[in-house]
Amino acid sequence: MWYWAFKYIFLGPFLRVLGRPTIEGHENIPVDGPAILASNHLAVMDSFFLPLMVDRRIYFLAKSEYFTGTGLKGAFQRWFFTAVGQIPIDRSGAAAAEGAFTGARRQLDKGTLMGMYPEGTRSPDGRLYKGKTGLARLAMDTGVPVIPVAMIDTHKFNPPGSILPRPTKVTVRIGKPLDFSRFEGMEGNRYIERAVTDEIMYELMQLSGQQYVDVYAASLKNKAPSTESQAADAAA
Repeated sequence: MWYWAFKYIFLGPFLRVLGRPTIEGHENIPVDGPAILASNHLAVMDSFFLPLMVDRRIYFLAKSEYFTGTGLKGAFQRWFFTAVGQIPIDRSGAAAAEGAFTGARRQLDKGTLMGMYPEGTRSPDGRLYKGKTGLARLAMDTGVPVIPVAMIDTHKFNPPGSILPRPTKVTVRIGKPLDFSRFEGMEGNRYIERAVTDEIMYELMQLSGQQYVDVYAASLKNKAPSTESQAADAAA
């Protein structure tokens, strides 16, 4: 109920005015049955514009921090992300994330669309980063098609660290479904999972036009100096 209310009443009209979103390749999304939408990740608003432009409901894996906050803000986040069908994922390691992938498999077994960001986190600079293999493992385990999705200019609408949106035309570009049934029974093979992941990332690079960087975005963020450190360096 809340998913559709936010889409058509509370948030959708606002986003359509400010983002003037368009969608290309909507015919590549099946009218029914399960599929994984594998998207690049430029901004928080990716998880709002994609559901807005796709007719069917989409479930997303969302970082667990959205569900563990405290105070009024934390309570609102938990309610909001639960209401719109987000599934919390612990990103501290493969074992910790297993529960989230179990939830994702259950959703796919019900014939739903599952949205995932193979980069694992937002791009720090607009480039496309190395994909993590969890999505490939899920696709091979369930046998569902993977549909590449390129979000265009959402980082201009919602720059990292910004609170208020900046009116920018947003485009959602849907690619043709990728079939990995040829690897049936080979899930757990890390070389095959890497090959599947790299194929997905190549399609995202082609769709989005982004420059590809063969390192994990999270590792780059961890190496980046903090604001405090930069300020101290500048003052030295």
